Amino acid sequence: MSVPSRIESQPLPLPNFSLARAASYLVDLIFPPACGSCGRVDYRFCVDCQRRLRAAAISRIPCQVTALDAAAASGKYSGILQSALQSFKYEGALELTPILAQRLISLLKALAWSIDCIVPVPLHQERLTERGYNQSQLLSESVALALDLPCQPDMLQRIRETSQQARLSQEERRANVQGAFAASASVAGTSLLLIDDVVTTGSTLSACAAALRAQDARTVYAIAVSRA
Repeated sequence: MSVPSRIESQPLPLPNFSLARAASYLVDLIFPPACGSCGRVDYRFCVDCQRRLRAAAISRIPCQVTALDAAAASGKYSGILQSALQSFKYEGALELTPILAQRLISLLKALAWSIDCIVPVPLHQERLTERGYNQSQLLSESVALALDLPCQPDMLQRIRETSQQARLSQEERRANVQGAFAASASVAGTSLLLIDDVVTTGSTLSACAAALRAQDARTVYAIAVSRA
């Protein structure tokens, strides 16, 4: 594997997720949060740690995933990036969306793939209701807005609830997501970009890509904020 190269980042516009922000605010009034990185009270991810996250190097890390034409991540799942993703995904730290999305934008510009539209890795409706938002869709909407690309969450659906991948072995992960996704016929002939937060074994992205290819997608790429 080649040595990851440093990639510059720039500010980007925000998508509209005011309802999710309002819900997080109400919860914070009852249960004051603590920064997911340093533990500072009353912040899901404090300003100082956000500054450290912005300064974290953005790298091009290739990921080998079955059924994908190519895949890459913007950094390793460790340190400030790991803390940020855990807070973003599980603690409602939606203020990290533009910072994390910018890493993906910088990575995409360096990769120069030809893409027709962006497809977020979907959550099952039950998980979406429980969490209140799909972190992959928030990232996808920000990236699409900044790069003037369509974001099409309806092109791919999770048709079966699955166990959390983080709790499973590699073989269990593959079985867990097999047949869990279905793609729309509208993907035929298109070049698609899947976006997710973390790549571990690649089982989820592989299952997503298989569903898209079953509907004759021309090419399927994927990027993630980090690689575990």
